[in-house]
Amino acid sequence: MLAKFTSFILLGIVRLLTGAQARWHGCPPKAEQRIYFANHQSHIDLVLIWAALPTELRSITRPIAAKDYWAGSRFKKWFTSAVFNAIYVDRARTKDAAGVEQDPLEPLVDALESGDSIILFPEGTRGFAPEPQPFKAGLFNLAVQFPQVVLVPTWIHNVQRVMPKGEVIPVPVLCSVTFGTPMQVEPGEERRAFLDRARLNVIALRDI
Repeated sequence: MLAKFTSFILLGIVRLLTGAQARWHGCPPKAEQRIYFANHQSHIDLVLIWAALPTELRSITRPIAAKDYWAGSRFKKWFTSAVFNAIYVDRARTKDAAGVEQDPLEPLVDALESGDSIILFPEGTRGFAPEPQPFKAGLFNLAVQFPQVVLVPTWIHNVQRVMPKGEVIPVPVLCSVTFGTPMQVEPGEERRAFLDRARLNVIALRDI
């Protein structure tokens, strides 16, 4: 009950501060299993995409959250798990008690195998340049392993101005999230070629 109430209040705050406008440029909002992959410039990127999705898609879509940051305190862990049902990932490879190296993609694989949609930031960390950093291999690996899942390039506009680097208080700035035309790994396409194409598909949404 508390999580639902918090979700309702947060949605109102985010929409008041940013507008959280959704622009469905290349695909309609549809309740099918998807990977939304987007540029990453702020800690509130996942919140903005979540707020831009219609209710029926929010309930089946889980954002990826860096474990070292979003699970770093009891409140942040409760907030991201109870309100967003986030998937925690380690940004660095870790080992289990037996010394076996853990695959950072394992939580994402589990979520996709369960039928969830996910929100992914293929840069792996926030960037502050006008264009996204080169995409890491995770998106390609998931696309190959789950060819039935729809890959939707996504551009988040203006969010870095809501929460500038080093600031803790958001400021009202009109933001939008543009969802582009779905793509897939083409037959015989190499990993780097796919990742470069995926990145360009995200950038192409910037001026729409």
